[in-house]
Amino acid sequence: MSVAAILGAGPLGAAIAHKLADRARVREVKIIDASANVAAGKALDISQSGPIESFDTRLSSSGDLLAATGASVIVVADAVDDGEWEGDRGLAMMRQIVRAGATAPFVFAGPKQLWLMEACHRELQVPANRLIGTAPSAMVGVVRALAGLELNLSSVEVTVAGRPPGLVVGWSAATAGGSLVSDRVPPHTLLRLSQTMKSLWPPGPQAIAAPTALVVEALIYGSRRLHPALTVLEGELGARGTAKMLPLELGRGRVLARVLPSLSPQERTELG
Repeated sequence: MSVAAILGAGPLGAAIAHKLADRARVREVKIIDASANVAAGKALDISQSGPIESFDTRLSSSGDLLAATGASVIVVADAVDDGEWEGDRGLAMMRQIVRAGATAPFVFAGPKQLWLMEACHRELQVPANRLIGTAPSAMVGVVRALAGLELNLSSVEVTVAGRPPGLVVGWSAATAGGSLVSDRVPPHTLLRLSQTMKSLWPPGPQAIAAPTALVVEALIYGSRRLHPALTVLEGELGARGTAKMLPLELGRGRVLARVLPSLSPQERTELG
């Protein structure tokens, strides 16, 4: 049975749990937090919305972090009392779970977890293909919305890559309505849209929850689409051990491939 364990019943963890439950592709969503009563209450609240929102995903909870070890995917979110899992506190928590024998991929959903993601690879020897970060994935939707408003179109295809908050927008290959965005929007406007995107970092819990749910499902079931998300590089872009967002092929509980996006020479220089 597919199980997604969410470490933390804070606003981010609860939003991800609700999104996964509502999509009903993962059979069980387990909310784990030291504040066990709060985790149980949020699991109950989401479960009770099932008949109204037409899903029957099982919601469970636990106060023991090690309850995550048997999950199909482990999502690192935010604790009720202490907020986002990050820094040395987050690394100590991750060390517990890794030493307990967890073999699932880890999805880091918090905007402040980039260092933690890299430290898990560097210090805990977690394979890079089991580490994915989804907070910057929310910025792809932000860019599409901004460009769509500028062009008065709802379908804008654009790649966002790099290391937050300095993400790079691939305007040179972006398309809308069958034509290049760069042919329809002047460069100074595209620069303004990129700067606007950076000013909107970090995204909120609901914005992060949507791409996180897609990544969790893709890790479990596979996906025909590429998912923009943070990954620890293993030689791509001339870097190792550093996390950057790239389009990823996901499946079988890991990153199957990292895809280098089509970028102009200037955009590739910005990407590093």
